[in-house]
Amino acid sequence: MGRRACLIVCDAAMSFAWVWAGALVKLLIRDALGLGHRPVGEALRLALSVAYMFVFAGFARLTRGAAYNPLTVLSYAFSGGPDGFFFTALGRIPAQANLLEVALINRVIGSVIGVKLIREIFPTVGHGPHLSIDIHRGAWTEGLLTFVIVMVSQMLKKKDTNSFFMNTWISSISKLTLHILGSDLTGGVMNPASAFGWAFARGDHIRLEHLIVYWFAPVQATLLGVWTFKLLTGPNSKQLKAGDHKDKSE
Repeated sequence: MGRRACLIVCDAAMSFAWVWAGALVKLLIRDALGLGHRPVGEALRLALSVAYMFVFAGFARLTRGAAYNPLTVLSYAFSGGPDGFFFTALGRIPAQANLLEVALINRVIGSVIGVKLIREIFPTVGHGPHLSIDIHRGAWTEGLLTFVIVMVSQMLKKKDTNSFFMNTWISSISKLTLHILGSDLTGGVMNPASAFGWAFARGDHIRLEHLIVYWFAPVQATLLGVWTFKLLTGPNSKQLKAGDHKDKSE
């Protein structure tokens, strides 16, 4: 129970830090260095993005499972057993989605606090991701991007390799590539918690387009990605080893 409580707190803290990391990189490139959208500025932004993704991956490894994206733990929940699913659905995802509802009390945590705070300190940070296409194409875009990144993460988990650098490198480059592809359409968020934080700050977090594009589509794509990968590849090596061990014990 202690470890689970720690994970919930770490999830919220990582959601907070994730918002700040992206915003600070943007402020550094655009305001402090004045590079804007110049090629050298974009190259530096990508390099810094990969660097802080390694930091977050290292923290996730240190805490043995903490994550800043509720879709990450959702995919793990549907890959595991019932106990892990209910803990994830009722505990970790609400902490990352920045809305903890207990006895009609709504408390804003994680990325909502991060967005509010960074907008107070740095008013020029912007307004976060926004939808520049219609709601249906936006949902398909976020859904497709999420489906691809879930497939990549499932593949890396399936390989069962101990190469932290290689796994993080592949994951980081994949996320950045997909983010760039969707940045002009939906923001390429692939993270409902982060999108919710910015939408809450703007006051449009309960609009239909936000709920469908940044919540419903990514969640559905995550489930589809997990089930598709299971269908195509079968059980992973850890499950096979556990099955073999059970057969031998019997």
